[in-house]
Amino acid sequence: MDLHTPVCDLLCCDYPVVLAGMGGVARSELVAAVAEAGGFGFLGMVRESPQLIAAEIAAVRDRTARPFGVNLIPAATKPALLDAEVRACVEGGVHAVTLFWDLSAETVKRLRGAGVLVACQVGSLEEAIAAQEAGADILIAQGWEAGGHVRGRSGLHALVASVLGAADVPVLAAGGVTDGEDLAAVMRLGAQGAVLGTAFLATRESFAHDYHKRRIVEAAPGETVHTEDFHINWPPNAAVRVLPNSVTRGARGDPHARPRQVVGADGDRSIYLFSTDSPLRSMTGDFEAMALYAGQGAGRIGEIVPAGDRLRAIVAGAMSCLPSERRLHAPVEPGDREAASAVCYAGQADAAYMGFAPADELATELNVLLEAERAGARVAARIATETDDPGLKALARVIHADEVKWCKALFHALLDLGVEPSTKVGDFYRNAMTIAGVEARLAFVNRGQGWVVRKLRTLGPRVRDDALHAMLREMLEAHERNIDDANTALAERAPSA
Repeated sequence: MDLHTPVCDLLCCDYPVVLAGMGGVARSELVAAVAEAGGFGFLGMVRESPQLIAAEIAAVRDRTARPFGVNLIPAATKPALLDAEVRACVEGGVHAVTLFWDLSAETVKRLRGAGVLVACQVGSLEEAIAAQEAGADILIAQGWEAGGHVRGRSGLHALVASVLGAADVPVLAAGGVTDGEDLAAVMRLGAQGAVLGTAFLATRESFAHDYHKRRIVEAAPGETVHTEDFHINWPPNAAVRVLPNSVTRGARGDPHARPRQVVGADGDRSIYLFSTDSPLRSMTGDFEAMALYAGQGAGRIGEIVPAGDRLRAIVAGAMSCLPSERRLHAPVEPGDREAASAVCYAGQADAAYMGFAPADELATELNVLLEAERAGARVAARIATETDDPGLKALARVIHADEVKWCKALFHALLDLGVEPSTKVGDFYRNAMTIAGVEARLAFVNRGQGWVVRKLRTLGPRVRDDALHAMLREMLEAHERNIDDANTALAERAPSA
């Protein structure tokens, strides 16, 4: 059994464990470590220069070939800088971008138009609906328990349940998720995974200062504080969750008093008392007086470990909590499936006599196609990440988007049949990854697309349901187009005789 969910196919990761794009803390070393362990990581690049963003993107790629993303905060960034940050993300070919705080529909549109997946972190149902209408590919429901900046005032479980009721896109949970038990709990609610910050802040690869890491390890359960005292460099009335210190106890005076007091430095940049800066490796100064961000789960973190070890422990813990659960992201063992109700298969008793596929055979065929599409999505994403050829990159992104679309369609078709969708990835992915060279791998993908086409041509006439038949026909036509486009691209790049 594994924890693979559909959002893993969107993000091209093995497990639905996502590193939050913590400003300053989530740098290349940490992002790469999380990605290599099978999760997905976001670089925390709020208000950073496009030069640093480009350098950090390159540094991640030096450490891993796996996809990753960047976190931006439009509301806390001047328009000209935000424009340059978005350009750096697009030119850097990052797989995804997270946006937080006030919704920037224009930024969502720009990123998606460039082929970048967009995840929006929200703190309420209203924000979730607005983000989805703006085109967000993924919603991150952030509960009140979260460390750092906290958008909403709802508890995580209530918020996730609320957002799931209105979401047509995958939902991830954030806020106080610290270990495998927490991950299992939000997945039972219906979230497709979780976004974690504090658990990864207290790791060796984190760019947080050792003082901050030690304070998290030393934290007692329930010790965090929800406050608006740390406000400089952020929109007004923005609450944060931190560990208690002299600021939260009121020993440093009025947070809005002038003149501002310098308490540290990051190179040539001054760090002010009451600013939103947290202690980083590159800083000097009075760390006790800085924002010591931590979620409510901080009291359950007992040591500083490698990020990969923490991720694997979270995955193992979640799996140990979920083996008996009947959930969409767990494969069903033969003989373990509950009998479908008469309603699910009503009217299909004579299907075989009319040449139509019986429900159980149809479900098996759809699951085989789902596994193949999931594998194809991953291979296409890797090609898009690895190639420097703009034409091949664009083609791979089109193929990836199509494969993800058909994964979702097949997933829901199986649910409509009353059958649990497979969470496996076809052998095609493993075989494709053994092939050296982007063009050779694309040719292999094309052969895989051809296999799907043949499968669909055989299955289509045996599907009785009109809606499902139409979906499979559309899927067939999309694959045929992609095969033609890939053949053309490969022919154009073939060496002259």
